[in-house]
Amino acid sequence: MSAAWRYRLALLALVGGIGLLSYGAYIPAKAWLAQRLLDRAWERRLAGKAAAAPWPAADMRPLARLRQPRLDVTQVVLDGASGRVLAFGPGHVAGSALPGAHGNIVISGHRDTHFRWLRDLHDGDLLLLESDDGATRCYTVSGTAVHHESDVGLLDPLADEQLRLLTCYPFDGLYPGTPLRYVVTARPLAM
Repeated sequence: MSAAWRYRLALLALVGGIGLLSYGAYIPAKAWLAQRLLDRAWERRLAGKAAAAPWPAADMRPLARLRQPRLDVTQVVLDGASGRVLAFGPGHVAGSALPGAHGNIVISGHRDTHFRWLRDLHDGDLLLLESDDGATRCYTVSGTAVHHESDVGLLDPLADEQLRLLTCYPFDGLYPGTPLRYVVTARPLAM
């Protein structure tokens, strides 16, 4: 093989490697940037600007803010939990109780971006959920479990007073869309 061909192959390998690295960094970078823009939209909403869009032409709105102090996690929760919404942040599952209301509040997120931190939660950990009226409700993690996606009882809005966080399982799975869900259940903290 001539030196010119070796050079071309090395250049092709370099360009291919850069392309693969860029592709691998795209989703986490998009998730990070989206949360920064959503934070700004959330602050505008708290300041009285209802339904503040996080960026032009966004078809989603911030609904709440979720915090976990020990892991230093703060995330804006979006209205809805479609795949399109979850690409930008965790989303409130329609049909469950709204943040700030009484009942079973269910929030879903992707296991490889926004809800990766769920695997590091422990029983007794604190979760703070701020609703759009500025009130913050405190919850403590009471358990984690793996359920099948068909377990619709997890979404019952009239279930006990609780906060449920859902994501796909296993966390390090190779394929998207598994039928298993990792569920964190948290109960209101008596104040």
